[in-house]
Amino acid sequence: MELLENYIKQHGKYADGGIVIVNSFLNHRMDINLIDAIGKDFYDHFKDSKPTLILTVEASGIGIACLAARYFNVPVLFAKKSASKNVKGDLYTAEVRSFTKGGVNNISVSSDFISSDDRVLIIDDFLAEGQASLGLLNICEQAKAHVCGIGICIEKYFQNGGHILREKGIDLHSQAILDLDENGNLIFKHI
Repeated sequence: MELLENYIKQHGKYADGGIVIVNSFLNHRMDINLIDAIGKDFYDHFKDSKPTLILTVEASGIGIACLAARYFNVPVLFAKKSASKNVKGDLYTAEVRSFTKGGVNNISVSSDFISSDDRVLIIDDFLAEGQASLGLLNICEQAKAHVCGIGICIEKYFQNGGHILREKGIDLHSQAILDLDENGNLIFKHI
């Protein structure tokens, strides 16, 4: 997505250890016009798969998922990273290791809000090693929900997540794909 690539070029930063910093427009302070265009791009790619639910993980994916959901006119369900007194009953859970934070979270969603009747579109801001996406796929499997695809704003191609998901045959739509050249500089990849 050219618009997102331009934002990354103008405002993004790269830190050691494979960290891409886009918190001035995507996942801390959010440029709503950009996020709206991201949502429309996800709609254009996935509209024929007719999702009934968008699934993401807290917290950075929520805003992106919400603006995409308005195009699909479907609800958003986000997996919580910690136990909550207001989520009771049966839960679908998965263990997810965070590349950025370096820790492990047990994510969960209420079984009341996802079922075998759902056609799920997973949306997230980043794809690095694929742990969040794999955890959300695990939750969909537990619920016996059909996964329509995975929409990612920024994929780090130099890490394994995209390769793992593509090998599973998932319709993965990454709007900006970053790779490293032979000198370790970030470049955009178009696949």
